[in-house]
Amino acid sequence: MATPVLFIHGLWLHATSWDAWVTMFDDAGYAAQAPGWPGDGATVEESRAHPEDIEDHGIDDVVTHFASVIETLPEKPILIGHSFGGMIAQKLLGQDLARAAIAIDAAQIKGVLPVPLSALRATLPVFKNPANRHRAVSLTPEQFRFAFANAVPEAESDELHQRWTIPAPGRPLFEAATANFDPHSPAKVQTGNQSRGPLLLIGSGKDNTVPEAITRSTLKQYRHSEAVTDIVTFPDRGHSLTIDSGWREVAETCLRWLKEQEL
Repeated sequence: MATPVLFIHGLWLHATSWDAWVTMFDDAGYAAQAPGWPGDGATVEESRAHPEDIEDHGIDDVVTHFASVIETLPEKPILIGHSFGGMIAQKLLGQDLARAAIAIDAAQIKGVLPVPLSALRATLPVFKNPANRHRAVSLTPEQFRFAFANAVPEAESDELHQRWTIPAPGRPLFEAATANFDPHSPAKVQTGNQSRGPLLLIGSGKDNTVPEAITRSTLKQYRHSEAVTDIVTFPDRGHSLTIDSGWREVAETCLRWLKEQEL
């Protein structure tokens, strides 16, 4: 039986942005799928038309949603998440609900301290209005270029924005921003779990939203666990590395790592 793989998108991208990955992993012998977040429409267009369905979903809502998907599978899946999807993947792995996880440019978990200025600027469209905690917020092409696609040509950035972006709930960003002041923060991950499956963290050297410093600080949070925790960085890539013209190199890196882990 093929090992199930779940792809988990982050803020502002639709689940169909993983379509090429799903095909590649199916071809590699896995049983891959990419469910959306709670409230997401079946398509990009449907999601844009109904932002009210997307708003006010927080980290715990998304974790519960994907845990329910995992319950329907014949065995524990491999999780591959991008941005906030990377945080969700780490939480589920820490709860022993997955065989392994790959977190690509993952949003900062509780305990991660550096918040570079570029990350603050990238999330300003949400934080500029406290009411956005309970709203769904969209990115303009210019905001998307800074936050996601700064490492690719502007024409490609505009095409990616038009093809894949959807409104995103502001609540997860507010939850992550206050994580280190909240003992019960939903951004807390069970990083000390000794029995969990292997974890790969992937960082990007030109990422404005999740700078490499955040990924490396995340790695340090796992120092008390002897479970496999690896890191790979792409020095010349930005936050759009899962959807832009260089996505295949990242996907192949993930497949090689899984093979090394005999998964």
